[in-house]
Amino acid sequence: MSIYDTLNPEQKEAVLHTEGPLLILAGAGSGKTRVLIHRIAWLMEQGINPWNIMAITFTNKAAGEMRERVDNLVGFGSESVWVATFHSTCVRILRRYIGHLGFDTSFSIYDTDDQKSVMKDVCKRLNVDTKIFKERYLLSVISRAKDELASPLEMELAAGTDFQRKRLAEVYKEYQAQLRRNNALDFDDLIVKTVELFQNCPEILESYQERFRYLMVDEYQDTNTAQFKLISLLAGKYRNLCVVGDDDQSIYKFRGANIYNILNFEQVFPDAKVIKLEQNYRSTQNILNVANEVIRNNRGRKEKRLWTDNVEGEPIVFRLFTNGFEEAEQVIGDIGRHVREGEGEYRDHAILYRTNAQSRLFEEKLIFAGIPYKLIGGVNFYARKEIKDVLAYLKTIDNGRDELAVRRIINVPKRGIGATTLNRVQDYAGAYGISFYDALLRAEEIPNLGRSAGKIIPFTTLIERMRSAVGSLSLTELAKQLLEETGYVKELEAEGTEEAQSRIENIDEFISKITAYEETAEAPDLSGFLEEVALVADIDTLEENSNYVVLMTLHSAKGLEFPYVYMAGMEDGLFPSYMSIASDTPEEDLEEERRLCYVGITRAKRELMLTAARQRMVRGETRYNMVSRFIQEIPEQYLAQTGAKNPLTAAKERPRQDAWQQSKASFRSKPYESQTLTVTKASGLEYTTGDRVRHIKFGDGTVLEITEGKKDYEVKVEFDTAGIKRLFASFAKLRKL
Repeated sequence: MSIYDTLNPEQKEAVLHTEGPLLILAGAGSGKTRVLIHRIAWLMEQGINPWNIMAITFTNKAAGEMRERVDNLVGFGSESVWVATFHSTCVRILRRYIGHLGFDTSFSIYDTDDQKSVMKDVCKRLNVDTKIFKERYLLSVISRAKDELASPLEMELAAGTDFQRKRLAEVYKEYQAQLRRNNALDFDDLIVKTVELFQNCPEILESYQERFRYLMVDEYQDTNTAQFKLISLLAGKYRNLCVVGDDDQSIYKFRGANIYNILNFEQVFPDAKVIKLEQNYRSTQNILNVANEVIRNNRGRKEKRLWTDNVEGEPIVFRLFTNGFEEAEQVIGDIGRHVREGEGEYRDHAILYRTNAQSRLFEEKLIFAGIPYKLIGGVNFYARKEIKDVLAYLKTIDNGRDELAVRRIINVPKRGIGATTLNRVQDYAGAYGISFYDALLRAEEIPNLGRSAGKIIPFTTLIERMRSAVGSLSLTELAKQLLEETGYVKELEAEGTEEAQSRIENIDEFISKITAYEETAEAPDLSGFLEEVALVADIDTLEENSNYVVLMTLHSAKGLEFPYVYMAGMEDGLFPSYMSIASDTPEEDLEEERRLCYVGITRAKRELMLTAARQRMVRGETRYNMVSRFIQEIPEQYLAQTGAKNPLTAAKERPRQDAWQQSKASFRSKPYESQTLTVTKASGLEYTTGDRVRHIKFGDGTVLEITEGKKDYEVKVEFDTAGIKRLFASFAKLRKL
């Protein structure tokens, strides 16, 4: 039997269609990666050289999975197929040809923290008031401009007489100038500079058009304008462009993704073939029914409806809780029950939420329950101080023009080089038009530096000695020698604190990473290692073989799947977010939020629980929100009953008690009106000393003491997380467990 006979009819049609533009609309869990790797195999069977085939996607994780599956299916020759991410593809091209744009091929790649440091310097240099223009805002404006391939000059011309927009263009121009002085690119530049290279050097573009005659792009709905232009240029000669994506899973507008790239594909390529993959291999039919019902409320989409040959499965559960504490407790309790009863392992469970702030309560409950978990979206390993310090040393050795890296480590460990000295070095560099590091090399020539020059020379001598050792030592040996000569680890050991020990362990892990890179890379070198580290994404650190519950935002969950999924915080104002409801383009933004909901639902393979809370603490205030409109778009027959009344029906009946109504009630009330508070003493309590009880705010605890007073009972409770509290029974409303 042929390997292509295992494909369903639509998948097979997509695999066998090899010439001309092709749009594959691949619904969630419809086997799009399977189609791509079989398509590569088919092309090679038709006599296409493997080096003429390119498959491009967004994450290292997706690229790695595709690479492995191509190798397993195709075998001999598969190593010549180009399988990579957008950014790593552009880095490889720029490492060869960026000299045509005036950069050195050993350019640095700046992460978010590096960009912020550059922007702080830019704002200081241009006297920009960061109370009016926040650095994060300025960087987002520049990123959006790059996504649309708009240069600083074009932004300035578009600003006209608008002072604020002209100021933004000025910041953009200086930011780019600073990057060029540092011989550095940010992530957006990787795409933009490659497009610029192709447009300025037609002969280089043609060489890559000849190289990549058959181009496949995964997750096409996530592309921005710059990526679309890059793809269009590469496919411009032979037009054998196959794009795979799902407009219903376009959720990265905030990163610049342009959904119209996929919605208008047939307008750009009128002769395009369109194939829909609607058969889902991941989820139960009940989960797909709910996903279909939610997403069909969007207008800006291509019609499709997911179906499966899998079992109908358990009904989707919607649970409405009193507050966020109860929500977290019940979800964690449900996970614990699944594991105890042998229905799954911790790794089979994922808790998804709209904002990172929602993770706190779940983390607390998981810790209390002794359940292992992994928080995706925390501090990236490579963003930790000690790792960034070591990386800055390696970047300085590799690219001396990277002023940011040099400044970071010139006093790490401390060398007694003060700010005045550094400013004089900076002034000297500016006066002679040289890099900051080159100025350090001439420390003895800089006026008014005095004895400070003697502190700089050992630093530059160390860097130069490390540079000369790059060819003779392995990267692991280089890193170890660097740490030894700088005394970085010894200084941490001298601290003798638990935090210092943790930093040492992180450095040890970093050395292991270098060794692993050397063992797997075809031609390991320092630039290649720094490039690999710069391109790693947080989701790439998810270890699928480790046994822990995963907590992450809905945006981070895209591309993953779990047997049990919990979507928490399903309330209007939280999900969909208040920002989308109150935006200038609410219909467009709400459709993106609905797509995000669809993505969350389709992560579930076996069971899905949707949860909401009647009240929730946000920024220290108690908020009352309606149940999410996305829940109310689900027909009740698809939701499980949880008691005498469906919680969805109860939620719809609940009067809205939002901030507006509270304000209105306050406005109507008489000012300074005295109120009489009446307390009715209960004839008895349902709990006694030693009983376990629950409080709406403090959670679970044990009753230590009960004192009967004339008007009420005073109850002393030791709560699991809040400590010992004394409460009046009438107000506490403790519930016996």
